[in-house]
Amino acid sequence: MKILDKYDITVEKLLWIYEKMVKIRVFEERANKEFLAGNLPGFLHLYAGQEAIGVGVCANLRPEDMITTTHRSHGHSIAKGVDVKKMMAELGGKITGTSKGKGGSMHLFDTKVGMLGANGIVAGGVPMTVGAALYFQYKSMDNVSVTFFSDGAVNQGAFLESLNLASIWKLPVIFVCDNNGFAENTPISYHMSSRNLVDRSKGFNIDSEIVDGTDVLQVYSAAKKAITQSRLGKGPVLLDCKCFRIYGHFTGDPDKIRTSEEKQSFKLKDPILKFTNALLDEKIVDKNELEKIDEKIDVEIEEAWKFQITSPPPNAESILDGVYANYSGD
Repeated sequence: MKILDKYDITVEKLLWIYEKMVKIRVFEERANKEFLAGNLPGFLHLYAGQEAIGVGVCANLRPEDMITTTHRSHGHSIAKGVDVKKMMAELGGKITGTSKGKGGSMHLFDTKVGMLGANGIVAGGVPMTVGAALYFQYKSMDNVSVTFFSDGAVNQGAFLESLNLASIWKLPVIFVCDNNGFAENTPISYHMSSRNLVDRSKGFNIDSEIVDGTDVLQVYSAAKKAITQSRLGKGPVLLDCKCFRIYGHFTGDPDKIRTSEEKQSFKLKDPILKFTNALLDEKIVDKNELEKIDEKIDVEIEEAWKFQITSPPPNAESILDGVYANYSGD
């Protein structure tokens, strides 16, 4: 089978990839539905359409490797192994959530599976990941850290400073850009002087690669190479993964910047459809097997929603728990 040989990958791993990608899509669709119906509070930034990047990278990571993510955090979290019940409860502001109902969608967090946290600050997670990589290096560990960000973060000072530190210290960190090309609602052709992020990485002497972010196997292969390199102490790598988000910047965004033609063209680039067709075309699995996985995921997300509904909100007495500095003046 061409896929198995070309990517040096097992059928078991391919099925893991399929399940994670579909789980992200179904989770996002359910969250979108419930938010628009008024059943979820807060704010949502959906990862649907970008699944190949988070899953392709995390398929190469160990549980003890660390990642940080962005305000668009659900996909990376699921790919790294965060429990979807706790995630859904966090979206609902419930005490059983990953941040005990106090963080919401933009502050998912679970260090037990190597998820250092989502961040509402653009590029906020990037220096955190560099810090984790410095710790790994200091402790002579062969772990790596991965920071996911989008093209909207690449003009932030924290991002550029992080590239510099990672490079001069040869830290085991992988910079992964979920490059959907529009930041919030500003095309990259307008907000960045160079067309490709790899041009910037050259200025920091960082190895980099442009990757088709709609092809999970290409992402998997590029990430495998980058992570292996970093584990061996050869320093950071940057992956510029070109992709396309299905929804607007946030749930409720009128999304008038992208043309109808651009949105329509994505149907041919849908990463889940592309991967599914590849598996079926090479007869790696049959349709019935994939449908069983789909059914299992539907049940899991339904159970996650019921868990969110039946979970209680935080107690009023716990409002200051976890707040490190409290004002107690007159």
